[in-house]
Amino acid sequence: MRETRGTRRTTKDTRSSQPTSIIVLSGIYVMLFVAMLVFIAYSATVNKQKYMNNNFNTRQKILTAQNTRGKILSRDGDVLASTKTDKHGKEKREYPYGKDFAHVVGYSSHGKAGVELMANYYLINSGLDLSKKAAYESKNEKFPGNDVTTTLSVELQKICSDAIQAPRKGAIVVSDPKTGEILAMVSKPDFDPNTIPQDWDSYVADESGDATLVNRATQGLYPPGSTFKIVTSLAYLREHPKDYNDYKFTCKGKVSEGENTISCYHGERHGSLDLYKSFAKSCNSSFANIGVNYIDQHTFNDVLNDLMFNGKLPLDMTYSRSKARYKDDMSKGDVMQLAIGQGATTVSPMHMNMITSAIANKGILMKPYFVKKVETADGKVLESYSPEEAKRLMSEEETRILTEMMIQVVQKGTATKLKGRSYTAAGKTGSAEFNSAKSDSHAWFTGFAPAEDPKICVTVIVEDAGSGGSFAVPIAKKIFDAYLK
Repeated sequence: MRETRGTRRTTKDTRSSQPTSIIVLSGIYVMLFVAMLVFIAYSATVNKQKYMNNNFNTRQKILTAQNTRGKILSRDGDVLASTKTDKHGKEKREYPYGKDFAHVVGYSSHGKAGVELMANYYLINSGLDLSKKAAYESKNEKFPGNDVTTTLSVELQKICSDAIQAPRKGAIVVSDPKTGEILAMVSKPDFDPNTIPQDWDSYVADESGDATLVNRATQGLYPPGSTFKIVTSLAYLREHPKDYNDYKFTCKGKVSEGENTISCYHGERHGSLDLYKSFAKSCNSSFANIGVNYIDQHTFNDVLNDLMFNGKLPLDMTYSRSKARYKDDMSKGDVMQLAIGQGATTVSPMHMNMITSAIANKGILMKPYFVKKVETADGKVLESYSPEEAKRLMSEEETRILTEMMIQVVQKGTATKLKGRSYTAAGKTGSAEFNSAKSDSHAWFTGFAPAEDPKICVTVIVEDAGSGGSFAVPIAKKIFDAYLK
């Protein structure tokens, strides 16, 4: 009898605990469900533009049927893209400046690119009040989409577009280092966005191998050549913060480590050098020596990480990731190549412009942006964008030293064609070899002005042109002159 009573008591206790377990489990499921709803709502809000731009989102087609795509404007209000409707109601996207803004403004048929892609969410929506929409409905007309004002300057864009003439190829990025505004962006060869529907098949087939639709400014990856000596110099400064002025080297036109030899451009002998002169003269031998004998592997990789190599950039436009690593199994020859911006190292012009802008802005990189504001067709501001800090890339003291070194490049080094202007420029040239069988090189320049109070940052690359001092610096000079006139 006792055992029976004990058994009954246990059974009763088990039954009484079941409702409590059910309540607990139900609570957990409810909390998970609420958390999922919160996450979905948050994700939909944060990524609304990304989801809208997805080709599988049918909402785009609905909005396109309801609204006429809005205008894209320059920073001064010039129309860069607009939609015209003929008497039959057929819409056509028009680009008044044709090829000049090809890659940065982009296109909106056969897919989308450039600002047309970045601002697509706003362009296909209409923020007009319901009362004003009613007036369009009464006339059986589509609602006008929102207008997007960019940071782009027509004057600078045309100068950049004219600076690289066919058959030359290359890219130019112009920015305001204090705000992050992109003032101009050019990629050559270019195309006419007005004729994209007719020319699309030929661009896709790309029998010329020009990759015309690729925006070389953000998607092109090039050996940085001597512009990368900015990075190597920063690594050296971090390795030798107190005694960087003690560096001494005698350049005999080349330097060897075992079986590996690095030569200076055209075998030039630079003689007795310190760090500043090594940088100003762009001495490959000296920087190969620095890379092998004066910089620790971990320090170099830390600098590469800080400067966003091998990782994401704070950039909304489609881009390619730059690559540079100091690997454990690298030979001394590979390390020397890394130190002078050759070998496996690649960088985009946009990324190089961002590094240069951070130097100009005392170490702080401002997030690059292309859109200033979004307005309804009747002028009501829906969104406005302000300068935003992306991250600190280097210390203020490091930028002071790097700026002094870059000024010496203009005053006494490879960029003297920028010397003697009404402003003082700071920069670095590069002649990046890209063909091991020949002495072919891309011409680079990246810099800013005025050096004492930077207002503009310019990065130029001209493919297969030769030395940066001869081909890239004169282009930068035209842009600086125009902006600082």
